[in-house]
Amino acid sequence: MGKKILSQITVIMLICVLITGCGASQTTGGGDTSGTASGSGASDYSNDSNWLAKPDITKTADTFYIYPTAYTDPSEDAAQVCDIDNEQMRSQADLTYDTQASAYEKATNVFAPYYRQINMADPDISGSAEKRDELLQATPKSDIYAALDYYFENLNNGRPFFLASHSQGSQLMTYVLSEYMKEHQEYYERMIAAYVLGYSITDDYLDENSHLKFAEKEDDTGVVISWNTEGEGNANADNFVVLEGAISINPLNWSRDDTYAGKEECLGARIRNDDTGEFEVFPEAADAQLNTERGVVVTHTDVLEPLDEALGFGPDSYHGGDYTLWYTNIQENAVKRVKAWAPAPTSD
Repeated sequence: MGKKILSQITVIMLICVLITGCGASQTTGGGDTSGTASGSGASDYSNDSNWLAKPDITKTADTFYIYPTAYTDPSEDAAQVCDIDNEQMRSQADLTYDTQASAYEKATNVFAPYYRQINMADPDISGSAEKRDELLQATPKSDIYAALDYYFENLNNGRPFFLASHSQGSQLMTYVLSEYMKEHQEYYERMIAAYVLGYSITDDYLDENSHLKFAEKEDDTGVVISWNTEGEGNANADNFVVLEGAISINPLNWSRDDTYAGKEECLGARIRNDDTGEFEVFPEAADAQLNTERGVVVTHTDVLEPLDEALGFGPDSYHGGDYTLWYTNIQENAVKRVKAWAPAPTSD
């Protein structure tokens, strides 16, 4: 287990670093691009081609997944927001689905829309939280809300569901939870849990959204689950996805305190080998303990390299491992939460 393998998420983010010094235009995506609903401003999700995943129904529960950054275009005339049919975005989103969302396929039918993303290769965006929020609140959010509308009206058929996301997708998910689910209580009451990984859920956010509650154990339902994964070297470092007041839950022992979980509790990291293109599973790959003051999961592992510090996640960040290091534990946890939502009937 001595070799170190970079996940696809890491590769995507490394691209961002290589082009940070390049210029980018100030134009944004939008208008009537291919697959966009005429006059609505949002993409058309009655068009099957705008779904990354739209499965046959074989399970009693669903997952609605929002992928992380997949659009990074360093060219001078690149749009700040890509079109729905952007080839690079779709190709990278497909790879990320296999890395992350596939963890939910054992327990659920996984639905995932393509959506117009912000360009994290643009330094005006990658370097400004305010600019990211401004752009995400516009085109990407309108696409996600349109996809949710279509999903609930045409595809869900009353089944309970998970929400799941990572990084840029998780920032969008904070809007979904605070706005969309608050507005649509009839849907929210069927939410088993929301896995909002790689972007902080904070105490202030929960205080502002009293309809939400954070997970406390491995099988509670109607809850929000979140963590950011770091090494000890990030203890005092800036990490732009770790916000003040962040909270996390331990993905190995599902504890909210600093109870240590050894590597023997790691059921298996699942990491894509970029040389072969195949996924490899590494049991006992990482340990986990919460730093409750910082609100993150601290790990030690030898199957994954921390991200390059220049990316903005600090010198010892495992942002690319938020799913991959804990893949099998997430997979089995989803199974447990589905069972907890609909327990087997007891005999008299």
